[in-house]
Amino acid sequence: MTELSAAHDAAVTDRDRLSKSAYNGDRDLAARQSLYQWQKPRYDLPGMVTEHLSTVRGRVVDVGCGNGRFIKRLRQDRPDLELLGLDIAPGILADVPGAVTVADVARLPLGTASVNAALALHMLYHAPDIAQAVRELSRVVTSDGLLIASTNSDRDKAELDELWMRAAGDVLGTGRGPARISLSARFSLEKAPFFLGEEFGRVETIELPGTITVRDAGPVVAHMASYQAWADQHDVPFTAVVERARTIVDEHIARHGAFEIHCLGGILVCCR
Repeated sequence: MTELSAAHDAAVTDRDRLSKSAYNGDRDLAARQSLYQWQKPRYDLPGMVTEHLSTVRGRVVDVGCGNGRFIKRLRQDRPDLELLGLDIAPGILADVPGAVTVADVARLPLGTASVNAALALHMLYHAPDIAQAVRELSRVVTSDGLLIASTNSDRDKAELDELWMRAAGDVLGTGRGPARISLSARFSLEKAPFFLGEEFGRVETIELPGTITVRDAGPVVAHMASYQAWADQHDVPFTAVVERARTIVDEHIARHGAFEIHCLGGILVCCR
């Protein structure tokens, strides 16, 4: 691991940064989530998770529940379930309905085999020790229970990575600037089956490819700006690069009518 990647990993997993800055409220998370409204095909992720829980009864815990997007859907569609939301950031739990607790996946405040299903959706890359986090999730799930995880591919949103490097290069006057930080790289769709397979005998990966098409730079800029909590990790003037990216996207849309981003995320359904 290079010194730079080690620093990025430390930043992505820093509990203080996550709880007090990155997820102190839901503004930045909501900005990243909202970009997908311009994606085709559209995927109803909360609906897909709900469907995979169709045979589950009893208690379901959403670890790293964030702003409660999945819990809200489950409360609507599966009122029979006993739901619990956990997150390390108290500020983001304010509007999550029902039972919530501040907790870290590294040490869950749950008994062994005490839940019938666990959700770990776009969050395991924030665990300092991913293997330990998976063991802890495995510990709390019953022997016949499910774990549903999600993350993005190493190839996800490559156009945004290229846009960032071009904008950073323009600001720095270097032609091509440093890469932006990647949150999901530590637990990408390509790496996830290895980690999950250490504890679960069957891991089904459901890939969700799509193309985001925007005709206004706003959603792209909001997505890029949502990484403000890691601005110090980019080795560039963060705000200036975001604004330069806006100009680049505006110019691209003026010439081509739209700006396209190719996405690849996925859900991983795990059982014993």
